[in-house]
Amino acid sequence: MTDVDQPAPIRLVICDDHRVLTDALALIIRSDPGLELVADPVQDPDDAIALCREHHPDVVLMDLILNARLNGIEATRAIKEVSESSRVVIMTGQPDDRGLVAAVEAGASGFLNKTTALENVVEAVKAAAEGEILIDPATLARVLATLAREREVREDAGRVLGQLTERERQILDMLARGQRNNDIAQSLFISPQTVQTHVRNILRKLGVHSKLEAVALAVRHGTRPS
Repeated sequence: MTDVDQPAPIRLVICDDHRVLTDALALIIRSDPGLELVADPVQDPDDAIALCREHHPDVVLMDLILNARLNGIEATRAIKEVSESSRVVIMTGQPDDRGLVAAVEAGASGFLNKTTALENVVEAVKAAAEGEILIDPATLARVLATLAREREVREDAGRVLGQLTERERQILDMLARGQRNNDIAQSLFISPQTVQTHVRNILRKLGVHSKLEAVALAVRHGTRPS
């Protein structure tokens, strides 16, 4: 086979603040002719995002928990926005279903436990580049079930919030902005008693017991009024 026939190497970005791990990974990757680092491993997700914006790597190995402005899930979401084709593989030492679900929703292609042997990491990188899902079947089943439940909860919350009148949605939005009943009354040119009545109606319709619960429901499910 000639050089022309050689497939292009899989291009990677590594983001992890454990220097011993990244040095070992970089050494293994650089010894494999089928892999190529687009830059030295980085510790800050912002740097990884910038590399992805510039180089559009095939695979990104991203630590879940970092001592930085962004965590691995937030970084994954940002990377998928600037380089949609990049496959992000989350690396974690303590996988949990909540983190897995959040990572899936952010666009991650799979997960690697940091206890995985280095040679297995290389195989995982190659599988991710080919579009494989890096998650064992049992965990995948749990994650999908959780996603289905949360989707149903969001749909239910959307229907409930949809019962609010325009004025009730307006007041809920103002509550979410930290305004008190008297401030809302002055802004809307209505009496504080009228605001209280609207708040009681909001709580009743949403099936919650406090203004904080009402605001949390709206914000959590992404249906907070604008």
